[in-house]
Formats: sequence, C-alpha cells, structure tokens
Amino acid sequence: MSAFEYVALDPRGRSRKGVLSGDSSRQVRAELRSQGLQPVTVTSVRERQPGRGLGFGRQRGVSAALLALLTRQLATMVRSGMPLEECFRALEAQFESRRKLRAMLAGVRAQITEGESLHAALASYPEVFPEMYRVMVEAGEASGHLDEVLERLAIYTEDRQALRQKLTAALIYPCLITLVAVGVVVALVTYVVPEVVRVFDQTGQTLPLLTRGLICISDFLRSYGPGIAVMVCGLAAGVRIALRRPALRWNWDRLVLSVPIAGSIIRRIEAARVTRTLAILAASGVPLLEALQIAARTVARLPFRRATQIAATSVREGGRFHTALAGTGYFPPLLLHMLGAGEDSGELDDMLVRAATHQERELQSFAATFGAVVEPLIILVMGGVVLLIVLAILMPIFDMNQLVTR
Repeated sequence: MSAFEYVALDPRGRSRKGVLSGDSSRQVRAELRSQGLQPVTVTSVRERQPGRGLGFGRQRGVSAALLALLTRQLATMVRSGMPLEECFRALEAQFESRRKLRAMLAGVRAQITEGESLHAALASYPEVFPEMYRVMVEAGEASGHLDEVLERLAIYTEDRQALRQKLTAALIYPCLITLVAVGVVVALVTYVVPEVVRVFDQTGQTLPLLTRGLICISDFLRSYGPGIAVMVCGLAAGVRIALRRPALRWNWDRLVLSVPIAGSIIRRIEAARVTRTLAILAASGVPLLEALQIAARTVARLPFRRATQIAATSVREGGRFHTALAGTGYFPPLLLHMLGAGEDSGELDDMLVRAATHQERELQSFAATFGAVVEPLIILVMGGVVLLIVLAILMPIFDMNQLVTR
C-alpha cells in the first residue's frame, strides 16, 4: 500500500486536495469516485522529487521546531507501545491542515506498511530528516530502544532551536535599532537639511565647517543614494549566487572564520554543534569514527567541515580523538582538554555531553552579554550622530543671532 496525493473536483466543481492510501492509483481513483469526487490527478508520493513535490525546499526541509514536535510526539506514541504505522496515522491526523507535511507522513507510513524499516522510510525524505537523525533511528531500531533514541532526538532538536533563537534574538534587536536609527539619520540628511540650507543660502553668510560637511553629505545622498541602494542590493544578490560555487564558498568561509571576533564566535558555534552531535550519536550506540564522519557533514562552514573530516581520518588511522581535533586549529582549548580527560578516564561519552553543554552555555552567556553591551552602545553612537546633525543646523543659526545682536 502506498500514499497518493490527489486533486479532485466535488459535485459543485470546487477543487479538493488531499492524501489517500491505496495499492494503486486506480484504486485511489475508485475510492474518490465512491466519495462523490471526480479525480483530476493522482500521484504517488514516492514518485515525487524530494523537496520539490512536498514544497519543503531542497535544503531547508521543515523547521527545527516542527521537527522537534514531530519527534517528541512520535517518541511518546512509540513508548506507549503503538505500532509505527498507527503512530504515523495519528501524526497525519494531527497535521491534517498541513497538506504537504501530511503527504510526507503518509509516504513514510506507506513504506512502513510495505515492510520498510523506519530509518529506510525516513531516508526517502533527506531534506526533512538529516543523516544524523536517520542514523540515530537506525541505531535505536537495532538496539530495541527506539523510544529512548527518539526522546534524545526531540531534546536535541529543541535545545538546538532554543540556542538558535537566543543567538538570533541577541542580534535582531541591535539590528532593528541600527536600521531605524540609520533611517532617521538618512531622512534628516536627505529631507530636513536641504530645507534648512535654503535659509542659509539667502543670508550669504559663511557656514561653519561642520555644516558644510553635512551639506556635502546631503547632496551626495540625494544625488547618488538611490543608485547606491540599487548597487548594494545587486551586489548582495550577486554574492549570494556566487557563493553557490564551492571554490568561492570555501574562500568566503575561510575569510569569515578568520575575522577576529565574529570568526571566533562562529568557530564556537560550529564546535558546539559538532560536540553535541557526537554526544547524542555516541549515546545512541553509534561508533565514534562513524559519529565523527556524520558530525562533519552537519558543519556549515566548509573549512571547518574539512578540518573535522581530516580529524576523522586521523582517528581512523589510530590517532587519539582530542589530538586529532586539536590538529584542526578550530576547536577551543578547554573543549580539547575536557575531551582528553574523557579519553584518559574512559568516560568519553559522558565528557562529550558535558563539553557540548559547556559550549552551549558559553554561547548563551555571550548572547546575553552581547545584547547588554551592544544595544546601549548603538543608541549612544546614533545619539552622537543625531547630535552632530543638530549642531550642524544650529551653529549657523547662532551665528545669525550674533550678527543681528551686533
């Protein structure tokens, strides 16, 4: 039995879309006709191209929050003893309003009904279920502890989403303040300053240096501002397209990682991601070498990914784990010391969890500190800029008052 997406017309001629299970498209068409619907198209979910037919995108898939919700609900149902087919049937009912997500769940259920294992069924949707997810599910099926593995996966996706939200929140507010402040300054320079300048031109007085500089900036923005905005947007689009090429992407990522402060933060984010992935894979019974190879594929920055792959090669050739990571030059020293201590004591799995937790707490602390320091700093800088604009406008007025008094 397979899952089929259909488009049909009801007796009033309105379009209906949904998912039905059946042995063939002919059976699904007959089922639709028995419901008083006229089938227009009936397509097997398994025949759809991953990511395109389901509308999840070729790379993005579902959101981390939605994947965590799916995983937690699946873990709860598996722990209660429900068969996998019934679990996915219940998930379909849970997300009935999301047609594309429901189609994906129906496709997984159909493959399970046909005798496929869960990890093999999930492999049909790699844009939704990443490799680490599938490997952990396979390990859980092999060990007979699928419910525990799914619970770990739910916690992992939830924690990762929470960390991403904290880092994003630490950046969004300063960015919003900066955009609003820049917009106000541009509006003042572009529209307010020219009106004031007209008054000064009529007096014929010599303007202060600050005012003349402001007038030059105003004239420049009025003449070339729109063109500069178009060029910036075009440049951003061009860079985004160019970064699809591996060689350019490699150089760009290497440049980003070498930036003094931002590069250090990105390296810590990637190190935390690798460590947490290793911890959760090791806890699920995946061998260290295989876990390291999978963790390398979760890294976003290409040089960091390549360095992790080189470390995996070193471990395969008999090198020590923490020494191999140290040779990459990307992992923080404290993290390496913790992993070395774990290797020496024979408690590497436990130390991976502690190291990952430590890295994530450091990132959360950084996010809180960054927000507390940068936000007032931006306000002070923008306040200083506005003060300069106001002074540039008021200084000629003060000079005019002095002339009048004399």
